[in-house]
Amino acid sequence: MIDPDKLNRLREKYSGSGGADIHSPEFQRVAALQFSAGGRRTQPFAGVSTLLDAPYRPDAPELPDFGGLELALIGVPMDLGVTNRAGARFGPRALRTIERIGPYEHVLRMVPSAACRLADVGDVPLSSRFSLEACHRDIESFYGKVMDAGVIPLSVGGDHSISQSILKAVGRERPVGMIHFDAHCDTGGPYEGSKFHHGGPFRQAVLDGVLDPERTVQIGIRGSTEFLWEFSYDSGMTVIHAEEMAQRGIPAVIEQARRVVGDGPVYVSFDVDCLDPVFAPGTGTPEVGGLTTREAVELLRGLAGLDVVGGDVVEVAPQYDANTTTALAGAQMLFEILCLAAMALDRRRG
Repeated sequence: MIDPDKLNRLREKYSGSGGADIHSPEFQRVAALQFSAGGRRTQPFAGVSTLLDAPYRPDAPELPDFGGLELALIGVPMDLGVTNRAGARFGPRALRTIERIGPYEHVLRMVPSAACRLADVGDVPLSSRFSLEACHRDIESFYGKVMDAGVIPLSVGGDHSISQSILKAVGRERPVGMIHFDAHCDTGGPYEGSKFHHGGPFRQAVLDGVLDPERTVQIGIRGSTEFLWEFSYDSGMTVIHAEEMAQRGIPAVIEQARRVVGDGPVYVSFDVDCLDPVFAPGTGTPEVGGLTTREAVELLRGLAGLDVVGGDVVEVAPQYDANTTTALAGAQMLFEILCLAAMALDRRRG
């Protein structure tokens, strides 16, 4: 039975108050970003859909300073590099339809949209829907402009081959480390005359001199294509298989990942097929035995404090998932990476 004195205190404090009446100073700061003066919140199902409900600034890429942005959310609707099921070109659109991700990250205790100047700047303009090589030239050129402006890029693919050309821009001045979530190492060689495919972006990034393999950690690896990932081991990448998660525990994996990448610049790449198909059926190359969404979120949160200079979420192919579960998971992972990048920005400001 509830204590009468406690009940009276609660009635005195909360009776007659509205949803916008928040007493905790920390929660008040978050609520002030959400409620209008009249106590109303924006309807999540109304208005124009953007990545993580960020402001829409398609004009920014044409401005010399990227419109003063510190961080850009970018769609890359290209999946000409897949080896199996196509459809990830619809990934950016699918993630834009997901509402109610953020604004508050309750574990990291932050609102990333209030911590930096960010916007959804639209999609990379691709000159051909047919030429994989032309698309990669366009991607590298676009991200070169992003880096020229000193903006952190967070991208939504598209297939995983896009990471190769993004990294050529992000790592052009110094090779970056990487924490890579995936079922596959994606360090295969050229296939059928093409080096641009989603099974080999990170071999090429190392050979291009933009990715440091000894500061690269690959998490969630599994499936029948292990024999293709010789380059990961030969180059010195740290490979953590999915079955190790239960054996070692998440804290141990986080500790190892942080130790490997150290204090240098880090790129975070999240392929949704890292997740078990129960949580992400909408992808081109699903593999059973993967991570849960809870494990993935905990791993990402454990990277707080790293010098994150960019990231991506790739391989969401929404037509294979009528329930939008995969897009929801992808949007949540994008939000967690956004938090990491916003925290890194704040540290750089001093």
